[in-house]
Amino acid sequence: MPIKTVIIGSGRYLPELIIKNEEFLTNEFFNDKGEKIPKATKDIINKLQEITEIEERRYLPAHLNTSDMGFFAAEQAITNAGIDKESLDYIIVAHNFGDLQDHNRKVDMVPTLASRIKHLLQIENPDCVAYDLPFGCPGWVQGMIHADYFIKSGDAKRALVIGTENLSRIADPHDIDAMIYSDGAGAVVVEGLETNESVGILAHKTRTDTLNHAHLLNMGVSYSADFPDDTLFIKMNGRKLYEYAISTVPTLVKETIEKAGLHISDISKVLIHQANAKMDAAILDRTFKLFDIKEWPKEVMPMIIAKMGNNSVATVPVLYDMIIRKELEGQEIKSGDNLVFASVGAGMNVNAFIYKVP
Repeated sequence: MPIKTVIIGSGRYLPELIIKNEEFLTNEFFNDKGEKIPKATKDIINKLQEITEIEERRYLPAHLNTSDMGFFAAEQAITNAGIDKESLDYIIVAHNFGDLQDHNRKVDMVPTLASRIKHLLQIENPDCVAYDLPFGCPGWVQGMIHADYFIKSGDAKRALVIGTENLSRIADPHDIDAMIYSDGAGAVVVEGLETNESVGILAHKTRTDTLNHAHLLNMGVSYSADFPDDTLFIKMNGRKLYEYAISTVPTLVKETIEKAGLHISDISKVLIHQANAKMDAAILDRTFKLFDIKEWPKEVMPMIIAKMGNNSVATVPVLYDMIIRKELEGQEIKSGDNLVFASVGAGMNVNAFIYKVP
């Protein structure tokens, strides 16, 4: 019988430190030319909230790091799956900046976060292969695609896929975009199920556009003179990124749905990267229009960005975990539901997979 990749457990870690928009009122914001933005800070904050819907976000406390968050989410996912951790064949960890000390913004990725998390989990099995996947915000979705290949090839039976990111320590406090970013981790355990039923990961698709879009997200110096010239922060060309996302994500999602032999009307939920509420709504509008449908039911695209902010690779697995645990009001995932998992981010990369709940 064919092998299908199914999710058997999930978990998440969200820092307890909640940073509300009001806490940015004392920040001074500058543009990319180093000029102070003349607009009142309160007005800047209100405008960003209007576009993104972000009211608050989570920041990691000083004594913890990115790998710690991944470990906490992994522990929860393993417990939820009810498996022996030694039975894992792969640990795939999506992130982009490694561990960042609170007092030192330099990226630390040796050993890999996957190796650190495997060590924290105290897994002895040497055949459990642990590796990192830096792929921009779509990293966790790509990790799921990797796991699907391993499982369907027969090379693996179980895999742990983690998305963990600490953006608060790599964000320029003088850059308006800093208010978008947050910290967190999400994880799932997947395993191979031998069945003739059409369940699990049905189809997936990925694209990378570098010719004109490679540097829409990159690293650069602070917009203020407060930091040395060798201190790098995450930088984003928001306007161009928005245009790229709304022009590429709908097409890729449509192609992935059709690759699975489905129609948009067969889709119960679209779990999309929580980057910007306005952008995500525009993406779904365009996706439905590609299927000649003008309006879509709002419950199809659950959103958590208002309270969580954008924690990069963690947004999609955290969203899934909240719904599966019935912690998101008005949202549920049932057996037989067809789900779209999709993301867009640095690279520029776009990806999606279709998942039918067993």
